[in-house]
Amino acid sequence: MRRSNLETLLLTDEEVKKLLSMEEVMKVVEQAFKEKGLKRVQMPAKIYLFYKKYNGDLRAMPSYLESLDISAVKVVNVHPDNRTKYNLPTVMAVILLIDPKTGGPLAIMGGSTITDMRTGASGGIAAKLLAKKDTKTVGLVGAGAQARTQLMSLLEIYDQLEVKVWSRSKETVGSFVAEMGPRYKRACKIIPVDTVEKVVKGADIVVTATPSRKPIVLKQMISSGTHFNCIGADAPGKEEIDPAILKEAKIVIDDWEQASHSGEINVPFSQGIINKENVWADIGEVVAGLKPGRQKDNEITVFISTGLAVQDAVTAKLAYDKAVEKKIGRTLNIA
Repeated sequence: MRRSNLETLLLTDEEVKKLLSMEEVMKVVEQAFKEKGLKRVQMPAKIYLFYKKYNGDLRAMPSYLESLDISAVKVVNVHPDNRTKYNLPTVMAVILLIDPKTGGPLAIMGGSTITDMRTGASGGIAAKLLAKKDTKTVGLVGAGAQARTQLMSLLEIYDQLEVKVWSRSKETVGSFVAEMGPRYKRACKIIPVDTVEKVVKGADIVVTATPSRKPIVLKQMISSGTHFNCIGADAPGKEEIDPAILKEAKIVIDDWEQASHSGEINVPFSQGIINKENVWADIGEVVAGLKPGRQKDNEITVFISTGLAVQDAVTAKLAYDKAVEKKIGRTLNIA
């Protein structure tokens, strides 16, 4: 049997982490959003396998950005009990980067860092388009991996932020403050608080990044002009903010099929509280200039992130190109 001359690059997640900066990831993710807004991508909605007896799921996410000639497939899990039961991350992922010309595998890489970084990047891009220009205060509802990368992306846009953070776990908040406080001490002041209301009250931007299945941010807590980055609701039945907020907000989603099925709007949509007409735009339309973002300082704006396969593809291609340039990783004739 003739051996293939196609070389596939293998990258661990630790290697990927050393290759990526938030500034670079935000640039390529914004480009991916624009391509989607201009309808130049193939991206079926993510598909799910549910491991109900293990309180987890597995998702498959293929995509092709036609004009950029970038294609990839990500397989990613979400198992909320992993840390306490198995000392494993809640989210783990593997990305297969494809050569569209041949269909061959250019690279196989750890995808957990890419998932965290590209999701964080989406929040920063959304804030740039939807939050108030003079944003000074940020509230983080949740203090896990996504709180970290969401803050990283916001600090690419804003200077001297006051950041309030809450989590159900005091240990999680303590770990967040211990890591992020010294790291960004010149750019922001991080304040741990003990209630969701204290996080939300007076905040210009609120990031929700919890696995909640009932609203924990209520309408009476919020201020005029607040922007929300809703990150945690990423599977059917999950929701973090009061549907009454959504009824009055300018809602921007990343993808209708995914958001209506598993994003922040999935529960109120299934209950008939909101419908497709309540959604202002998808983020690709706003990035591409097809629809405006924030138009008034007193608008309540909501970005609903479910995570797009095109975000993974462009970020994986960024990591691949940098790895080739820096001669990082190892190759196999796998195909």
